[in-house]
Amino acid sequence: MTTPVFPPLRAAYEPESFRATAHALMDQLADYLKAALAGGEMPVLPWALPAVNQERFATAFPEEPAPEVSQAFAALMARVLEGSHHLHHPRYVGHQVTAPVPLAALCDAVSSLLNNGMAVYEMGPVATAMEHHVLAWMAAKLGLPSSARGVLTSGGSAGNLTALLAARQAKAGYDAWNGGAHAGPPLTVLVPRSAHYCLARAVRIMGWGEGGLTPVDVDDHFRVRPDALEDALDRATRAGRKAIAVVASAGSTATGAFDPLEPVADFAERHGLWFHVDGAHGAAASLSPKYRAQVKGIERADSVVWDAHKGLLMPALVTAVLFRDGARSFDAFSQEAHYLFHGDGDDARPYSDVGLRTLECTKEMMPLKVYACLSVLGTRVFEEAVTASYDQARRFAGMLTAAPDFELALEPDCNIVCFRHTPSHVPPEGWDALQVRLREALVSRGSFYLVQTRLPRGVYLRTTLIHPLTGDADLEALLDALRSAAARP
Repeated sequence: MTTPVFPPLRAAYEPESFRATAHALMDQLADYLKAALAGGEMPVLPWALPAVNQERFATAFPEEPAPEVSQAFAALMARVLEGSHHLHHPRYVGHQVTAPVPLAALCDAVSSLLNNGMAVYEMGPVATAMEHHVLAWMAAKLGLPSSARGVLTSGGSAGNLTALLAARQAKAGYDAWNGGAHAGPPLTVLVPRSAHYCLARAVRIMGWGEGGLTPVDVDDHFRVRPDALEDALDRATRAGRKAIAVVASAGSTATGAFDPLEPVADFAERHGLWFHVDGAHGAAASLSPKYRAQVKGIERADSVVWDAHKGLLMPALVTAVLFRDGARSFDAFSQEAHYLFHGDGDDARPYSDVGLRTLECTKEMMPLKVYACLSVLGTRVFEEAVTASYDQARRFAGMLTAAPDFELALEPDCNIVCFRHTPSHVPPEGWDALQVRLREALVSRGSFYLVQTRLPRGVYLRTTLIHPLTGDADLEALLDALRSAAARP
């Protein structure tokens, strides 16, 4: 018996209606992109309180389709474009989320329409092949051996958790996956105090509690101190914890600091620990001939996390988890699911079934946008983007150092710059409150978007120069805007 298809449902799949709607959307997006890249009068963030936007988009969803679907969709998208955060505006200098190359956005549309979930090869055959080649290219750029393999997953938090799960299975000395967190001695990971908070979350997710993370002291530049690693290991041992891994940051979140990877690798090798590098932000330095030395030693890591939605100009989220020993990528998730995975014998763990190695079961076609952009745009554009953003940060640091009313927190290692405005009419005890007020003023006006962070000496403004078209004139204008805002009562 054939199930009847109602007209509205059939109309929702009608190709010619889709063609008309898509053509109109492409025109809208191209016009938007042109306006955003030009800056001009467009605010970076059209600030509104959460309650205001909830009211703007409140609705009782209709039972029947709109009379003119294409027009209704265009009107809704106009409202979305107008009210959203404009990361393609060159005065977006905020979080570590890039202005993606437009070509990648088209790949997202293809991925969404095809909807090839990638748990098993037969559900995503093309994307699975692309993922293999994208990861091989990234591993080669890091200097990992040809045996390196990995997976793409949904963000750095999931990536770091995946790597630590593999480290646990490799180094715990017992089967924690099947036996549980208490099947052996309590475990811990040595982590710099400047590391991203997702690592603390990961050890708690694994059931290790607060002691699952043993902090390691950092220096005045917020880089891990290699001479503090032995002390951290001793503290963990005295606390009754078995250390299984040591983590280093390649581009920490707060300041962009790169830990000295080679001495950390030496320490890990000496003590038989898993060496993991959180390179979510800074692994992209490996693409730049000028700045590749920042990640010297990363090729010795057992695992590396690298966010393509940062240094590779991709839309969020695309994170690579790369394993020096490719077979270790199976250690993170070890359960059986025979309705999905049919391998047995020598082929019990086929690399082509990526769901064996990822947190996700249904996973979008993540590699499509990376593979397509590398294939069509070439690799040099990404190398140049990394070099240009790091160069830009150093020029901005020079501007700040030359300005008597600004203080640079530290020389930047990458494209993250922390600084504060210190006008003569505000005493030092008022500087923290001033930075908060200045950021709120600029963000609420939409003239710039930047963030703030707290360092040992107080509150600092923080910029990530991640937009490829942000220029020196934009940064000079930022300093002028901060001066102007500070002059107001």
